Amino acid sequence: MEALAELVESLPAGVVATDPATVATYRFDWSKDTGAGTPVAVVRAEDAGQVQTAVRWAARHRVPVVPRGAGSGLSGGASAVDGGIVLSLERMRAIEIDADCQVAVVEPGALNAEVKAASRQHGLWYPPDPSSFEICSIGGNVATNAGGLCCVKYGVTTDYVLGLDVVLADGTLVTLGGKRIKDVAGLSLLKLFVGSEGTLGIVTRAILRLVPVPLPPATLVASFGSVVDAARAVVDVRRTLRPSMMELMDRASINAVEDFSPRGLDRAAGALLVVQSDAPGDARVAEIAVVEAACLAAGASEVVVTDDPAEGEMFVEARRMAFPAVEARGALLLEDVGAPVPLLPDLLAAVAAIAVEHDVEIPTVAHAGDGNTHPIIVYDAADPDSERRARLAFDDILRAAIRLGGTITGEHGVGRTKKGALPEQLGEDVMALSRRVKDALDPAGILNPGAVL
Repeated sequence: MEALAELVESLPAGVVATDPATVATYRFDWSKDTGAGTPVAVVRAEDAGQVQTAVRWAARHRVPVVPRGAGSGLSGGASAVDGGIVLSLERMRAIEIDADCQVAVVEPGALNAEVKAASRQHGLWYPPDPSSFEICSIGGNVATNAGGLCCVKYGVTTDYVLGLDVVLADGTLVTLGGKRIKDVAGLSLLKLFVGSEGTLGIVTRAILRLVPVPLPPATLVASFGSVVDAARAVVDVRRTLRPSMMELMDRASINAVEDFSPRGLDRAAGALLVVQSDAPGDARVAEIAVVEAACLAAGASEVVVTDDPAEGEMFVEARRMAFPAVEARGALLLEDVGAPVPLLPDLLAAVAAIAVEHDVEIPTVAHAGDGNTHPIIVYDAADPDSERRARLAFDDILRAAIRLGGTITGEHGVGRTKKGALPEQLGEDVMALSRRVKDALDPAGILNPGAVL
């Protein structure tokens, strides 16, 4: 591409990579979307000005731009496009903590874990905690409105975004929001960009609300004969309580973790619930007692409670280990379907039935407390029939969630892997409205084309 020389010359040495070996490493996110294209270049921007320069060049030459954070996405939202550029924010890592305002001012390449660590030095905490918190970036978290293990009580990314700097499709840099906790001046444009998956603009700075570090939690682990029984306990608990964590693992995911990184989990259990309460004093004891009673009433065969933070964290780490553990078993299709909490048993039962119908292995973990499940479809990439059955199961799970009044994505984003099911969930009127917003902000359609809409 002749115009590529112009891009290279307009940015400092080392920012634009065009050699095939380097470019190839930016084609895929963690979903390994087979439809990923080959970009002509990767721009590893070091500041907002360089992002503007790259986007202005792309706008002049009608070149697609795929924004990319840490590449840990699970829905193909950062899959490269043929003939486009990948605009990586990985080098933009600055973090500033304003302890008086209780906010973090963060560049998009900073990792979630780095923001947590910097906040903790001031006695503060950034709650959104995807299982990949150690490797995922804040820019990616904002792009997908990421959730995590603690979201049942503490909410998701959008609940903590107070301000954003965003580069629009023409290269204009706009500042939205600020360090103010309450601000209703004008249209709520700030929230429009959270969860937009890089299709409306590129985040170059985020102002994130922080909260005081919570008290050490008590942890309850309950074993059940089936995921449906475990889900019934979740529904019962959530009628009256909101624990700080309420996670589910089915038998297949338990055994995958034990094979991958042994933790002493009960391999014979049909499901495990890992529940935490960080309520103060006697309230924590009372919450755990309610959870224990609900688990026993739902048929739990064993319930273990610990106040030891290290022991509790071991169970939480086991839950976080599920994705890499299952990944070791074969190629994956990753889901994050959700349903209203009272219908969680129905959703899990539907996933189990789909696994049987298509003869595929679907280990499942869940942020059970808010109805968000992660069925992980395992298949043999070298066997076309195995892949065919896996993809049929993938589509059927999306439909099952929609039939239950749920969602095709609770936190991973639509990306490219789930966009085909989006109209069925949203309906044509909402799809048309979404396209009008996209067309208004990106009339040339250069920002992450092929993702979401």
